[in-house]
Amino acid sequence: MDILGLGSKVDVEFLLDPQGQRKQIEVKIDENKRSLQYIYYDGEDVNGTIQIKLKKNSKIEHQGIRLEFIGHVEMLNDRSTVHEFLNLSKLLTFPGELTESTSMDFAFQNVEKPYESYIGINVKLRYFLRVTIIKRFSNNVFERDICVQQLSQFPEINNSIKMEVGIEDCLHIEFEYNKSKYHLKDVIVGKIYFLLVRIKIKHMEIAILKKENTGSGPNIYAESETIAKYEIMDGAPVRGESIPIRLFLAGYDLTPTMRDIQKKFSVRYFLNLVLVDEEERRYFKQQEIVLWRKQEKDKDKSKQSAQQYAHYERPEAATNKSEDNGTGANSGENSSVNGPLSSENNSDIPSD
Repeated sequence: MDILGLGSKVDVEFLLDPQGQRKQIEVKIDENKRSLQYIYYDGEDVNGTIQIKLKKNSKIEHQGIRLEFIGHVEMLNDRSTVHEFLNLSKLLTFPGELTESTSMDFAFQNVEKPYESYIGINVKLRYFLRVTIIKRFSNNVFERDICVQQLSQFPEINNSIKMEVGIEDCLHIEFEYNKSKYHLKDVIVGKIYFLLVRIKIKHMEIAILKKENTGSGPNIYAESETIAKYEIMDGAPVRGESIPIRLFLAGYDLTPTMRDIQKKFSVRYFLNLVLVDEEERRYFKQQEIVLWRKQEKDKDKSKQSAQQYAHYERPEAATNKSEDNGTGANSGENSSVNGPLSSENNSDIPSD
């Protein structure tokens, strides 16, 4: 970025991985723009070289050149609201005059990066380097984003989820998932048992929902996005029938579960089970799951900083309040939960 279009005289290039050893990831900035960013972890150094390139026969007088490493939260529905949680600064050179292109090495050592990078609907959590060429009237500013990923250890407790739900005297089903916490490349395995069927069910589907909450108090914005949807049954089930579930998470644009980040936003994931009857009435039940990022197998453990792993905290149990139209069933720390199915239509069938 170059403020006020002064890039006609100077440009800045960030060399972060001259040996080509650091992994990169394509980050979706918006619907039409993607950016290739280097991946960093908590506790790792951020170092490299800044190349300042002048056009031929150009020179710049400056009041110093400053480099910052910044982490902040931007509220996209209020561009003026930026919450900075990390700012490391270095003065690369004292005031003077640039008459030719130059390079400057830099190093921020053992940098704590407490949160994962995130770009959502209403919020963005960024880590970036910013070079400022300080001038008397207007500065030249250049930025380069990096992607921070938080690795978690395997959870000590990972109970299965077992729930019995239904509509009184009409439908009674039991569904079970093998775990309540899944890494981003995991497979969700489960089964659905039909204990009582007196409704003409046409088909059944399961979806992964992402719910993003931003703000606090009366100014909370809730957004829900369907990440994936699968039809797992077509046709009317009978009593005693069992439907298997196998849902692969790899390949979807998922992030770890994020709770109350800087008291500004949360990102949570739910499995949404939907049954549709012949009259197109929809009955559904939502169950929260916790997602976490596992260390990749090809990463050399001996070279990793001890601070690279984020401390895995046991998630709080989800409340019975749904942030969207779901029932918000309790999270999987409990071995079984009972509750009614919710209807998306004004059905005349009573529920428990």
